[in-house]
Amino acid sequence: MRTFLEETIESLLKEYEDISQLTLILPSKRAGGFLKHHLRTATNRTIFSPHIISIEEFVEELSDLRIIDASHLLFKSYQAYQQTDSISEKEDFDSFSSWIQTLLNDFSEIDRYLIDTESFFSYLGSIKSMELWNVKSEQTELIQNYISFWESLPEFYTNLKELLLQDKLGYQGMVYRKASEDLEHYILNHGHKQHVFIGFNALNNAEQHIIQELLETGNSKIYWDMDIHFFNDPQHSASRFLRAYKKNWKYYSSNPFPALPNNYQREKNFRFAEVQKNTGQAKYVGQLIKEMTSEEIANTAIVLADETLLVPLLYSLPPNIDTVNITMGVSLRSFPTTQFFNSLLYTHQSDPETFYYKDLIRLMTHPVASVLLCSPEHIVSEISSKNLTHITLEKLLSLAESMDREILMVLFDSWQDRANTALETCLNIIQQLHEKTASHKIDKVLYFQLHTIFKKIRSLSDQYAHLKSVKTVYSLFSELIATTTLDFKGDAFTGLQIMGVLETRVLDFEHVIMTSVNEGVLPSGKSNASFITYDLKAEFGLPMYYEKDAIYTYHFYRLLQRAKNITLLYNNFTDGINTGERSRFLLQLEVEKQPHHQIKQEVITPKIQLHSKTLKQIEKTTDVMERIQEIAINGFSPSSLTSYIRNPIDFYQQKVLGIKELEEVEETVDYNTLGTIVHDTLQVFYEPLEGSFLTLELLHQLKEKVETEITVQFKKTFKGGTFLIGKNLIIFEVAKRYVQNLIDMEIGELKAGNSIKILKIESDLRIEIPIPQLDFPVNLRGKVDRVDEYNGVLRIIDYKTGSVTQGDLEIVDWESLNTDYKYSKAFQVLAYALMMDGELNVHEANAGIISFKNLKNGFLKFATKPSSHSRTKNYEINAEVLQRFKNELRKLIMEICDDEKPFIEKETDT
Repeated sequence: MRTFLEETIESLLKEYEDISQLTLILPSKRAGGFLKHHLRTATNRTIFSPHIISIEEFVEELSDLRIIDASHLLFKSYQAYQQTDSISEKEDFDSFSSWIQTLLNDFSEIDRYLIDTESFFSYLGSIKSMELWNVKSEQTELIQNYISFWESLPEFYTNLKELLLQDKLGYQGMVYRKASEDLEHYILNHGHKQHVFIGFNALNNAEQHIIQELLETGNSKIYWDMDIHFFNDPQHSASRFLRAYKKNWKYYSSNPFPALPNNYQREKNFRFAEVQKNTGQAKYVGQLIKEMTSEEIANTAIVLADETLLVPLLYSLPPNIDTVNITMGVSLRSFPTTQFFNSLLYTHQSDPETFYYKDLIRLMTHPVASVLLCSPEHIVSEISSKNLTHITLEKLLSLAESMDREILMVLFDSWQDRANTALETCLNIIQQLHEKTASHKIDKVLYFQLHTIFKKIRSLSDQYAHLKSVKTVYSLFSELIATTTLDFKGDAFTGLQIMGVLETRVLDFEHVIMTSVNEGVLPSGKSNASFITYDLKAEFGLPMYYEKDAIYTYHFYRLLQRAKNITLLYNNFTDGINTGERSRFLLQLEVEKQPHHQIKQEVITPKIQLHSKTLKQIEKTTDVMERIQEIAINGFSPSSLTSYIRNPIDFYQQKVLGIKELEEVEETVDYNTLGTIVHDTLQVFYEPLEGSFLTLELLHQLKEKVETEITVQFKKTFKGGTFLIGKNLIIFEVAKRYVQNLIDMEIGELKAGNSIKILKIESDLRIEIPIPQLDFPVNLRGKVDRVDEYNGVLRIIDYKTGSVTQGDLEIVDWESLNTDYKYSKAFQVLAYALMMDGELNVHEANAGIISFKNLKNGFLKFATKPSSHSRTKNYEINAEVLQRFKNELRKLIMEICDDEKPFIEKETDT
């Protein structure tokens, strides 16, 4: 395969005796590097190299201006904004920076296309005024300022240009316009030089003017990288611009258009691969490369339409890849250390008096924190155990170990919203990180880049008074890490090539593998980050979205022209705005399939191995049996037994191993905490009444104390959490309502003539369960919420803040009580009744639940039924009921204590 650059060099060597006198201009520096490489291999004698430059370098030379970097332009533009007198109310820098980049892009575009700014800004101001045509004739100050801003753009635009010209700087469009304006002077002095333009396609008006004028001198030439197949198709977007140049350029009215090669219609093998997710694409590319020979790899390019695939792709490269050239860098934003500084600046941008716990935990659990601090996990544990949601610096220092307090002062002491303080702190932290992790090369490079960024921001801070707040530092740092990359070093001309779409310009490869050939990625779709309306763009000949699509089309098809084997992958997974739709280019290749093209379509799916789920099984070793004996002697609780009924593995993990749930900050009150608060409040209210009958006077007195006592219990149980705002305030009101409703229910009972005598509140119960088959004692223990006498009938009551219905407390088959978890509430109230029998000799009693979510149904009683559909129910707890429960209880405990019966996992819904 002969590449475009090789063909161009061959033509140049034939046409010019001394190519060292030529100025070769290409779309990018990278293209120039490859041209020089091919030139070196194409000649067998020593020659002087021609002057090879990119188009941006050429326009800088023509204009005698240097293109300013984005961060300096931001501050220069604010300086010009401040000097624009026609803008009466000026925004601060932070607000200004949120919208100026869009306007600067518009300025650059109208300059690149040589638009008459006076008429353009007049049109734009009129359009913005017309947007408010339906506003009343009396315009508000806000509307007047809005219109005034658009009318002031010409002055702002002029001020910015004058400010930049003083330092011989310019944004890209400004430099292009100046180069076009100064071209006559350049030709007058350098018209004898021979210029050759190579590999261009979509040219802005400034570029077209420059190239046409130089072609008219007769000393210049242009080489188009286009296939005749596309050029001859009047409907094909790939040749949209080239056809226009042939038709409209004066040069081609008297000079023949160069002959174009016919490569696209030659034999090609296409493979369309539908893959799930981006990681799947990276893995599949790795498999393809693994099957290639070293010679094939040397002629292969992996083109990433979505450049975020770079890192997963690098991890997916097979061992047979010895050398690889990567034309893109890894974004600095993707490194964890960078994110640490981003989070730190974000946390300080409002100069908080207290720190939100999530911000602190995000920083404390970051890998960088483990380098800076001795025990960051201790701080996280303390925040969680004390349930602190907002933490002062003093409180944070009190939670930390003494050796960590100094660095915590560096990290979290107030920066007083000063940019210099923020920058010095960050530079100090980088220095400490460098000293502690000096052995890691990648870290050294990363710290150097971060140090450079912060030094750059500090330099800008010294130059411009606008950069004074931490918020400004944060926004500027976020912008710089998004555009700064850690570039890979290597031989650019050997081995596997990994590149983005734009880097493929003028380069050709026999084997092309392109990822993310999805609609919305290639082409990118309609994006309109511009203040210029569609009509205004059409009026002044600015590029529309379909012209931008044509640029993508050109890059895509140009890469296919000389390639022989092409693999095009796309992600079929729908996720958010990614629809999983393949690019229209793939459909176009199918519809316009050439006779010598072979298209193979594949659906790549990960290998799925079906494994039958094996339930966990834990054998009861000697150690396990010793622990079970300890639990039995100490006493099984009803909740531990019902957890075994639900799933024996839960019982093993929670009770035998003692594994507790991860303690986290409870920002919003959860159900367990709500239950504890309500239970503890009722205990405080009713415990002093043990042995007494309830009276209306007592209940009314309790009702007046509800809010005060609920507040006390919230502070005790919710610890450092706040409950005076948001969801927690609602939950606070719910807790009050639960207690008030219960008291109201009791008041209603007394008014109806019923008597209620409180016997026990939150009473600890314990009873031995004799099991002759076991050689150790077994006890049942628990705490009953309330025991009272209702019209002389003993009631054993369990409070539930959740929803419970009468059906949850009714059983038909006694054996299902210790096998089916849906009877867990019935099991618990029977356990309390059995334990209470040891103290009060329970006969003809009731046991049940008061559900605060179902309080309208009052006291829900345990009941037995002869059949599931029977309406006949027996609510009485007597000796027979307790004996039947005790029999089932013994069976359950015997099963738990059987050393030959392992803990076997149950399949559960959750």
